[in-house]
Amino acid sequence: MRSRALRPHPSARRKPKEKTVGVIDIGSNSVRLVVYEELTRSLAPIFNEKVLCGLGRAVQTTGLLGESEVAKALTALRRFHALCKLMKVGQLYAIATAACRDATNGPAFIAKAERICGVDIEVLSGAREAKLSALGVVSGVHRPDGIVGDLGGGSLELIDVRGHRVRSGVTLPLGGLALQDSSQKSIKKAVRIVRTKLAAVPQLLEGRGRTFYAVGGTWRALARIHILQSGYPLRVMHGYSLPAASALDFVRRLRKLVLNNILADVETVTEARRPLLAYAALVLEYIILTAKPETVMFSSFGVREGLLYEMLPEPVRREDGLLSTARHLNDLRSRAPDHADDLIDWTDRFVRVAKIKETEEDRRLRHAACLLSDLGWRAHPDYRGDETLHVIANGNFGAATHEERVFLALAVYFRYAGIGEKNQPRTGLSVLLSPAMSERARLVGQMLRVGHLVSAAHPGVLPATHFRARGRKLVLAFDRRIGGLVGDRISNRFKQLARLVGRSGVAEVH
Repeated sequence: MRSRALRPHPSARRKPKEKTVGVIDIGSNSVRLVVYEELTRSLAPIFNEKVLCGLGRAVQTTGLLGESEVAKALTALRRFHALCKLMKVGQLYAIATAACRDATNGPAFIAKAERICGVDIEVLSGAREAKLSALGVVSGVHRPDGIVGDLGGGSLELIDVRGHRVRSGVTLPLGGLALQDSSQKSIKKAVRIVRTKLAAVPQLLEGRGRTFYAVGGTWRALARIHILQSGYPLRVMHGYSLPAASALDFVRRLRKLVLNNILADVETVTEARRPLLAYAALVLEYIILTAKPETVMFSSFGVREGLLYEMLPEPVRREDGLLSTARHLNDLRSRAPDHADDLIDWTDRFVRVAKIKETEEDRRLRHAACLLSDLGWRAHPDYRGDETLHVIANGNFGAATHEERVFLALAVYFRYAGIGEKNQPRTGLSVLLSPAMSERARLVGQMLRVGHLVSAAHPGVLPATHFRARGRKLVLAFDRRIGGLVGDRISNRFKQLARLVGRSGVAEVH
């Protein structure tokens, strides 16, 4: 009989399986199954598998899905169906994109696929695919402002997005496989096709000085190569950004290297996707030349995430994606999740009394740090800082730039390791922050360090403390009913916190 002591606490158990939601995405190049823990603002993938089938390989010239490609896709779908049954996926959705909507035998393939999957498959129109791509970016980028471009195997969707507002989009036959097919594998012909098609897109004229959001696996492959070549310290594709001028120079160089077969880092890209790199680079090159964006940002959030985001109630869609994810992680992994709200209020009060200048974005990141500040408690004390730094910096979440990821990772690192010179992290991530952001991460980390020491991460303790200012001195005042918590360790840490804002500090019982 299993010992009671070995059973997980109810709060540590996974979500019930009936809450899981899966998406089968039948693209022109890949067929993919992604299963998420539940339908929520903070999507957490628990399974992700793709098969590169190349359904759109010859649609432009033959009008047909190829027999071997169809057979490979149907085999993949049989496995996905079996996996969904095995995992007891609660709700399953299926979508198909350009190859299936453009091919004359697309309806026959979809009928077979529906019988295998046991669900209806929505064949997305070009306009709907563009909208879902944009909604995916809205779900994964905080307050996006620019042009979303989703490059698949069969098509390119372009659509303007400003915050939560999505305009009408356009679809073009410029996906990697489609372009390779229509140009007969001639880059010179492909250049003429791309230049002509993009010149007629009014949406691109709205991109000047804004951000271009690059969605799609082949563009993410380009980002991966750039990260490796540049020695960039964070290996996260989502949110990776480049100045448009740098991106233009890179794709031009990469296109030549791929065509001459001398790109060393191409091994990081799957073999089936390598022939498409030059076409993806070509399309991005002419988008930059036409739209003249300021920045190119790569997004891992696209059609699938947009499909699920669209299903959420409006108030949930309006939630901040970063704070929603941080709260979800806090609920799953903190010792006492309610303590994070005490910590948010407590640091709010400290900022106010200490007269610390703080923008809305500064406050957002501080609140997120409070929610993430107890993730490392199960690790060995000597490694809590390092472990949480890597968990947060490389976390599978959106709505945070790379700079914001690193800020949060360092703030929580300092909460565990301390802010002394000997406690600096052994990582190159700090180079992604400005000196001002680095200093602010130390400040927030020290706030968290004091707050956790005062309360031992127990809810209800921090509300019984107060901050007062006496000239240049900051006072941390404890109600008499918890006066026994005051000690030298708390006094010293609070003095250190006060020094960071140019004050002296004292802890007292009132």
